[in-house]
Amino acid sequence: MTGDRSSFDVGVISDTHGLLRPQALAALAGCRHILHGGDIGGPDILERLADIAPVSAVRGNNDRGAWAERLPEQLRLELGGVVFFMLHDLAQLPPLPDGVQVLVSGHSHKPRLQQRDGVWWLNPGSAGPRRFTLPISVARVSVGAAGPEPRLIELALPATATARR
Repeated sequence: MTGDRSSFDVGVISDTHGLLRPQALAALAGCRHILHGGDIGGPDILERLADIAPVSAVRGNNDRGAWAERLPEQLRLELGGVVFFMLHDLAQLPPLPDGVQVLVSGHSHKPRLQQRDGVWWLNPGSAGPRRFTLPISVARVSVGAAGPEPRLIELALPATATARR
């Protein structure tokens, strides 16, 4: 986050699948808002994230039950003048609403940050159980006068962490 008082960070996390690592919590500390891109794993994950900052989340393909049914499949929101659009799976992407500056997705577990036609496409990767050799990661988006400035954050895990298939 820059020193500008009007700027702040938005934390972005996805694919926790019921596992909220202390490293993810540390990486999101100080954020003013947190976005979860789905495959949350349970309402307790959202509650723990809400201890850091307000949370906006979308339902993933593995989120089930009454708590998950209350979550939207897609969400457009504005934070600090930056328009975000969230959904879990890019295969379900509708035409983007006007003005979207950051598209947040999950599902693939692959962290990705790319700018296309003036829109940041951001998949923070998975912060939950490791899949194959994919990194464990989250993201932060600095929001300020210069517009959104997203960055991926690979989480440092203990050497004993093993790959799960």
